[in-house]
Amino acid sequence: MTDGPKRFYKEVTLIPEGHRFAVALDGRPARTVGRHVLAANKTLAEALAQEWRAQEETIDLTAMPLTRLHGFVLDAGEEGKAQFIDTIVQYAGSDLLCYRAEDETLAARQEAMFGPFLKKAAEEGLPFEVTTGLLPVEQPPETLLGLRARLEGLDLGELFPRKLMTEILGSAVLALFADEFTDAAFEAALIDETYQAESWGRDGEAEARWKALRQDFDVTLKYLALQAAA
Repeated sequence: MTDGPKRFYKEVTLIPEGHRFAVALDGRPARTVGRHVLAANKTLAEALAQEWRAQEETIDLTAMPLTRLHGFVLDAGEEGKAQFIDTIVQYAGSDLLCYRAEDETLAARQEAMFGPFLKKAAEEGLPFEVTTGLLPVEQPPETLLGLRARLEGLDLGELFPRKLMTEILGSAVLALFADEFTDAAFEAALIDETYQAESWGRDGEAEARWKALRQDFDVTLKYLALQAAA
């Protein structure tokens, strides 16, 4: 039992909303916090509807991650696009993948895990500079400009998940290719912590944080896939 609002509807259906489908509660379109109609392509709309159908006596928003993600996208609108792009580009300017540890064993692992992502980025016209240690390394202006141009070409339904994954993984580069190399991207993001755990043992609090991050990561990837579905 949660402390959320009581379930006030019996039936959840989909109704046409232009070229999309809206989630309807007892025939009335559901709305976001910002009062936008909760509408999406049919595949995503059906997934949203399933979350609403799964609610019991009270509505538990924590059990409706896709609804919360899509509501944020709809409420952010095009006005939020510049902010999301800026966030991703800022991460790229000091990307996790561009720094190697002074510890040779860890540095070798970083190279093995980070290298393929950086190579793929370079192949797509986004070369990054790599350094050893914590001192900042300046990234080529053309790389950051190219990344910005690439992001500006995305619709909000893809851009916002990429921004979330950038924050979850701590890397714009990993976020760009996370849907293609899911496990490798997540493992790369946690490589330093994993290496430390091998030396000092696993910490229960850290394990819980990793699990929560993975759940957020998986939901974000699922939302991205549903957004892309026909």
